[in-house]
Amino acid sequence: MGLRIPARYRHDWALFADWCTATDQRPLPADPEALALFLREHPAAPATQRRRVSAINTVHTRRGHPSPGRSETVRRRLDAARAARLDRLTPLLLHKAAELPTTGWPSGVFGRRDALVLVLAATGMPFAQLARLRRGDIRLDAGTLVATTEGDERFCLAPESGTDESPAVGVYRRWAEILTFLDAYPNTDLLAQHLTDPVAVDQVALTDRQARQPLLAPIDRWGHLPLMPQPMTAQSLASLVRDHLSGRARARAPLPLRKQRDRDDDPNVRLDTEIDLDPHYYERGVAARRQARDSLDGLTNVFDDIDARADALLDELLTVLDAL
Repeated sequence: MGLRIPARYRHDWALFADWCTATDQRPLPADPEALALFLREHPAAPATQRRRVSAINTVHTRRGHPSPGRSETVRRRLDAARAARLDRLTPLLLHKAAELPTTGWPSGVFGRRDALVLVLAATGMPFAQLARLRRGDIRLDAGTLVATTEGDERFCLAPESGTDESPAVGVYRRWAEILTFLDAYPNTDLLAQHLTDPVAVDQVALTDRQARQPLLAPIDRWGHLPLMPQPMTAQSLASLVRDHLSGRARARAPLPLRKQRDRDDDPNVRLDTEIDLDPHYYERGVAARRQARDSLDGLTNVFDDIDARADALLDELLTVLDAL
């Protein structure tokens, strides 16, 4: 292939390439599932397996391909304790997600979002990465929900044996329907009516701007999502998952719907059709966004620290659940 491979990685890469040839697998770019199978068929000490994955990742990176060793499938092969923890948590998370409401106001909007949070947590994705997911980072592949982080790590929830589609697919579609509805009708009252008396919403391809928007947004007590798209924090995601697992998640009381009046029939309502905007409106907006970007610079390290603490809290929760 004309690859220039560091000397310390040549043996491990040659072993993997020979195995791919013998099993009719593609070594470059390699599929994460193929790499996991390679590790299973070549048992070794954890340090040796990590070195092999590093070698394979290095070759892929130097050729401009995503690193197959950064997938959750391979992570589980390298960390047995982590895999065992996720194996215990996953059915609990999926069961909690299935119990959440999908209609009603505002329970429907909270239920749909929280269900997707639980489903994505079941993939093993760290909360810091979960908080940074964008709408365009999720895709459906033959009944499998696939989430790809900004670092090209893939997290999947495949269908159970004997089924054609993972239950996570339906969970994702229900939240995507909310976001699609708000794209067309950015009005909380209309969303409340939709969740009380749902109608079909056509799923359309995301624009580039929509694909870059956060996937998971905060929701206030009245069911309002932020007008300017913003993500949930890693800490709030970890708290949400912990509350659902421990049974302390808040129940949402039904809120009354506000009736929409026909303003054309109301003589007391006057609409101003001509509005004069401040000529410096856009300049001030751009300056405010630039200032916000500068103020938030460096938060990645803070989020990573929060994610580590959140994972520690989940470990403590799992210990409590095991003791019940």
